[in-house]
Amino acid sequence: MSEVEVVLRSARETIGFGRFLADRLRPGDVLLLFGDLGSGKTTFVQGLAEGLDVREPVTSPTFVMIKTYHGRLPLYHMDLFRLSEGEDLGFLEYFEGDGVSAVEWPEAAEAYWPAEALRLYFDGAGESTRTVRVRATGARWSPLLEAIGDAYLGR
Repeated sequence: MSEVEVVLRSARETIGFGRFLADRLRPGDVLLLFGDLGSGKTTFVQGLAEGLDVREPVTSPTFVMIKTYHGRLPLYHMDLFRLSEGEDLGFLEYFEGDGVSAVEWPEAAEAYWPAEALRLYFDGAGESTRTVRVRATGARWSPLLEAIGDAYLGR
């Protein structure tokens, strides 16, 4: 299995999905979050933070581009919406570190992403309903996709 699709019917379910994934992440994991404005990416990261035992509020890092939160594992929340072409924020230092990276608007720096990053495609299907396609390559992510299938798709 290389892709699963999950329907989340509220912001609370989106946060819950983030918490679910956080419990299964390891240092160095990179999550690339694709989707339009308002599609649930930051809400999902708030759930990741909860699942990683981050105690401070999580907000979009649009103007600072990278925020670091401290919990069970560090969470590096990146928002590249305003990234200038050719700008390098030292991505590799984060990816090779001891935390989890969650990157909003990753299209802005595609050349930097590791081959085995988990890609999540958010699509707002209504005021609160979101469809999230989770796509992965590599053996690292196979158990996670299976766990998502079991928990969210009743497999």
